[in-house]
Amino acid sequence: MIQEPGDGGSIRENRNFLRYWFGHAVSAFGDQISALALPLIAATTLQASATQVALLTAAIWTPNLVSLFVGTWADRHPRPRALLIAANLAQALAVGAVPCAWLIDALSMPLLYAAGLALGAGGVVYDTSYPRFFAHLVPRRDYVAANSMLSTTNSVAGIAGPAAGGALVQAITAPVAMIIDAASFLISAVVIRSVHETRTSGNLGEQSDQPEHYLRRLVGGIRYLIAHPHLRASLGVSTVMNFAAFVVQGLLVFYAARELQLSAGQIGLAFTLGASGGLLGALAAPQVSRRLGIGPTIALGATLYCLPFIALAFASTGSRAVILIASVEAVSALGVMLFDINNNAMRTAVTRDEMRSRVAGAYSTVNYGIRPLGAICGGVLADQIGLRPTFFLAGLGGLLAASIVGLSPIMRLRSINDIDHID
Repeated sequence: MIQEPGDGGSIRENRNFLRYWFGHAVSAFGDQISALALPLIAATTLQASATQVALLTAAIWTPNLVSLFVGTWADRHPRPRALLIAANLAQALAVGAVPCAWLIDALSMPLLYAAGLALGAGGVVYDTSYPRFFAHLVPRRDYVAANSMLSTTNSVAGIAGPAAGGALVQAITAPVAMIIDAASFLISAVVIRSVHETRTSGNLGEQSDQPEHYLRRLVGGIRYLIAHPHLRASLGVSTVMNFAAFVVQGLLVFYAARELQLSAGQIGLAFTLGASGGLLGALAAPQVSRRLGIGPTIALGATLYCLPFIALAFASTGSRAVILIASVEAVSALGVMLFDINNNAMRTAVTRDEMRSRVAGAYSTVNYGIRPLGAICGGVLADQIGLRPTFFLAGLGGLLAASIVGLSPIMRLRSINDIDHID
């Protein structure tokens, strides 16, 4: 018999979570196409410069600068599921605008920037609404298992998606291939619509019956995040990692296509091979954290995420470039899964339910808001000192991120039970 959340069943027996997971999986596969197609359209179809391609990446992440305000509003919305659906629909429209513009010969960098901003805005609504939805869907005991399952799905999508996306781009062009991602957002919205929200036991806290002023809630979210030692340290290390990563990610497809002269298929193959590290990390994260502890696993993941970027500075051309990019991506993906799965579980466990959306918004404002800055800095640096020295400098971010974890109370955590006493 299939059990509902809180009845003692495993995460794979939680019917509502499985419905959500299916919608998430469809969207994750679709996202891989746009992740490759958008920068390729800019770099090859529109012949954009390194700075312009980096600005496109920045555009997608710039809406995260208002995550705090969106999250403060979202934490009082009575139906977080409805916000997830609306976000999916908005993202479908944003992605679908690109092939439509291409069909009428109206494709341009300003249009790509606008599509990126709209796509990012939908992502902000989704990401700030998701923590409450997740906490009402999954029992506390299953936080790590559920995050592992979602991250494993992301890794599988990362393995299959880039190769399929590269083949699609070569076969039907990048703009047309993006229609599939638009469809994936629509499917995700329909599936989430079928999920029934269930308030599970855990660190839910008490929701006040009295309405609280918006500004007071906003300031309260900031104070809660800054005052909480684990959340504050988590934000610091995540911010460093995201800055360093987006110095690289904003330029990697441009670098592979322009300087290394790789085709869309070769780039997709390199990303597919590299994503295998993410799958390994997602599957191994629960076991590694049980052996090393959550804190040391977070530190290890932070180091492995950024440090491999240094190797990109030594890439050659042809098949050796494919192998090198794949290797860097594999180690980096392994690191980010070790970090994300355990860090997300810790954040969910220590945050009170009535604070989730506003804290997620404040967190994302800094954590994701740093991404466009990283992408812009990467583009400017690449134009000034070259792509290779820029990648070398970005790789050093891994050492800084690990040192932040090492000096924080996160490092002492062994399991979720170690933080049961924290408000």
